[in-house]
Amino acid sequence: MLVIIGLLGGFITGISPCIIPVLPVILFSGGMQSARVGVGDGKQDATVSPDTSSAGSIATKQRAAQQTDASSTVSRWRPYLVILGIVTSFTLMTLAGSLVLGLLGLPQDVMRWAGIIVLAVIGIGLIIPKVQHLLEKPFGWLPQRNVSTKRGGFPLGLALGLVYVPCAGPVLAAITVAGATGQIGADTIVLTVSFAAGAAIPLLFFALAGRGVAERVKAFRKRQTMIRTISGVTMLALAVGLVFNVPAMLQRLVPDYTAQIQEWITGSEEVRDAIRLGGLVNDENRDLELCDPRATELQECGTAPSLRGIESWFNTPGDQPIDLADLEGEVVLIDFWAYSCINCQRSAPHINAWYENYAEYGLRVIGVHSPEYAFEKERRNVISGAEDLGIQYPVAIDNSLSTWTNYRNQFWPARYLIDADGIVRNIHFGEGNYAEGEQMIRELLIAANPEAQLPPATDLADTTPDNADITPESYLGTTMQENFGGGEAYSTLTEDFVFPDELPQDSFALSGGWQLETQFITPRGSEARIRLEYRGQEVRMVLAGEGTVIAEVDGEVEELEISGTPTSYELLNVDESRTGTIVITVPEGVEAYSFTFG
Repeated sequence: MLVIIGLLGGFITGISPCIIPVLPVILFSGGMQSARVGVGDGKQDATVSPDTSSAGSIATKQRAAQQTDASSTVSRWRPYLVILGIVTSFTLMTLAGSLVLGLLGLPQDVMRWAGIIVLAVIGIGLIIPKVQHLLEKPFGWLPQRNVSTKRGGFPLGLALGLVYVPCAGPVLAAITVAGATGQIGADTIVLTVSFAAGAAIPLLFFALAGRGVAERVKAFRKRQTMIRTISGVTMLALAVGLVFNVPAMLQRLVPDYTAQIQEWITGSEEVRDAIRLGGLVNDENRDLELCDPRATELQECGTAPSLRGIESWFNTPGDQPIDLADLEGEVVLIDFWAYSCINCQRSAPHINAWYENYAEYGLRVIGVHSPEYAFEKERRNVISGAEDLGIQYPVAIDNSLSTWTNYRNQFWPARYLIDADGIVRNIHFGEGNYAEGEQMIRELLIAANPEAQLPPATDLADTTPDNADITPESYLGTTMQENFGGGEAYSTLTEDFVFPDELPQDSFALSGGWQLETQFITPRGSEARIRLEYRGQEVRMVLAGEGTVIAEVDGEVEELEISGTPTSYELLNVDESRTGTIVITVPEGVEAYSFTFG
C-alpha cells in the first residue's frame, strides 16, 4: 500500500506546476542532447572514412564505428542517468540531508547552493568548450578519459535533485517530517523511494520526448551544437533564477491543477493512517500521553522531548540556539504559536506577562513558531509578527514542524510546562486556563528554589471566548478550505461564483470571478465579493497584497488599506458575542487567506 501511495503521490507531483523550473533543462539537457544524429537519416556518422581500399583504413573505420557505437550507447542512456541522479539526490537529501547537515554544523540550504553552483558550472561548460576541457582535466588519470558533459547525465541529475523542490502534500509531508526527526525506518524508505520514482516517471517522459523530437526533426539533427548551447543557457538561467527565487514566483502564477487529485487520493482515513509511518510516537515523546491536556494540577509526563530541526532563532544573544539540556535547574515554558493565529494573538499577552514577572526567578520561556501557512515560514515575517505582539522571549523557528512533531502537538497555541529536572509537568492546548497555568508555574519555581520570594500573580483578565458561541476558523485556500457554503465546486478549476439564496450559519460564499489557490484566493475582476455569516464578538481576516478592501459589517461600511505581507486585519470587535453578516469586496491585487473569530 505504501508503494502505491508513494507512486501516485509522486506521479501527481511530477505533473504539477512544481516541474516548471526544471522542465526546460530536462527537455534540452536530459533529452535533446542524447539524440543520435544518424537516426532517421539512413546514414552513418561522418567519422567513417570513405576510403575502404586498405587494411589500415578498414581498421580505422572499425575503430571509428566502435567509438560511434559507444558514444551512442552512453548517449542513449543519458535521460535515464539524469532522472536516476534526481531520484538519488532527492531521496538521500529528503531522508538524511537535514540530519547530516545538522551533525556537521552546516546550514540547511548548503546542498541547495551546491546544486546551484554545479548547474552553473555544467551550463558554462556546455556553452564554452574550453571550460569543459578544464573540467575534464582532473579526470585525465581515469582509463576512460571522456568525461564530457555530453555523456555524463548522472551529475546533472544529482544537481537537479538538490534544487528541485516538489509541491508539498500529505505524502511528502510525512516523508519530510520522518527525515527531519530521524524516524527513518523501512516504511519511510519504501515511501520515499516510491514517491521519488513516481515523480521521475513524468520527468523521464519529457526527457525521452525531447530526444524523440531531436531525432525526428531534421533541423535539430543538424544543429547539435545549437542544442548544446541552449542546454547550457537553460541551466545557467535556472541557476540564476534559483538564486533570486524566480521559480517559486513562477509557480505561484500557475494554479495548482493537481491539488484536487492529490486531495482525492490522500483524503481517506486509510491512506492517512498508512503514511503516518508509525505515528508521531517515539522514545522521546512516548510518556507525553500521561498528561491530560485538561488538567489544572501538575502531573508527570516524562522527560521533555528535544527541540529538533529548528531553522533559526531570534531574541537570544547573537541569535544563538538554546538546548534544553543546558536549562537544567530552571523552569521552562514552551509555547507553540503562529503569528497570524488569532488564538495565539490572544494568548500572547499572558505569556508575555509571565515572562516579565518570573524571568528573574528562574522561568525560561521559549516560543516555538510552527507555521500554518507558507508565508509564516519567512523569518522577517515571524520577527515582525513577534514585535507586533510584544514578544521578547527567545523564539525558535520550526519551519519543518520537526519540534512540533517531536512534541506530538496538534494545536495553536499549545503550552508545555517543564520543571527544573526536565520533566514535563503540564500540557495545555488552546487558549484559557491562564490562572491555573500561572499557579503551576509558581509551584514549580518554589520547588526549584524554596527561598524565592515571588512577586504577586499577574492580573490579566481571561477573555477566552466560548468556542460553542463562535464560528470556527474558516480557511479560504483549496487545500485547507473550511466552511464554504456556496453551491459551486470549490477547486482551482472553478473561476466564477454566485451567492446562494440562503447561506448557512458559520459559513462563507463567493461572488464574481476568483482565482482559487492552495492557500489563498484572489479576485479575477472588480466585482469579487465574499459573504460571511458569523457568530462571535471578534472577527479578523488574514489579507496580503496592495489595495483597499471594503467591508460591510452588519450594514456599517469600513475601508481597510491592505499593504505588504499577510497580516491579520480586524473587521469586528464588540463587547458581546452576536450573529451577523459581513460582505467583503476585494480588489485585484489582494490575497485573502482566512477568517478567524473570537
